[in-house]
Amino acid sequence: MSPTVELYLRPDYSGPVSVNVEKRVDEPGDARYAEDAWKLKERIRAAEGVLKQRRGFFMDAYRRARTHLLFVDEDLIGFASARRDGYILFLAVAPEARGEGHGRRLVAEVAQNHRAVTCHARTTNESALAFYERIGFRVERRIDSYYEDGGAAYYLKLGEEDSLRGKLSEFLRNR
Repeated sequence: MSPTVELYLRPDYSGPVSVNVEKRVDEPGDARYAEDAWKLKERIRAAEGVLKQRRGFFMDAYRRARTHLLFVDEDLIGFASARRDGYILFLAVAPEARGEGHGRRLVAEVAQNHRAVTCHARTTNESALAFYERIGFRVERRIDSYYEDGGAAYYLKLGEEDSLRGKLSEFLRNR
């Protein structure tokens, strides 16, 4: 059975409306919802200039990943594709469904089976960076020219305290 989520549609709206949000999963090798995910990603790319992956790259990565998807009725409102090591390849929430906890829920789905969750985010994507910071991710490092178009990224991590190597590196830098 799908969970029911209480949503408030407008700040001036006085009562909650129940919306049925259904979680579905595409396991590695399964691309049942890949086309829906591609269409949502492309809609966000066109509107916001992020999620710029090419179709071939996206589809190949999607098929290799475990993808958690959220639907309202038959409309995809968000998805997160993650590798077996907990690295989030793609995280997307429809603009009209943001601020309702869907992104947090998708990250939580990925985190259920991993000691740490990691991802990259464009250094210019302020809304994504603010979201990741709010839910506890920390910036591990900046990578210049990470994206095909030359854009820089931050490598972000949630969970599992720094490794011994990381702690030693920080100690040596601060001496």
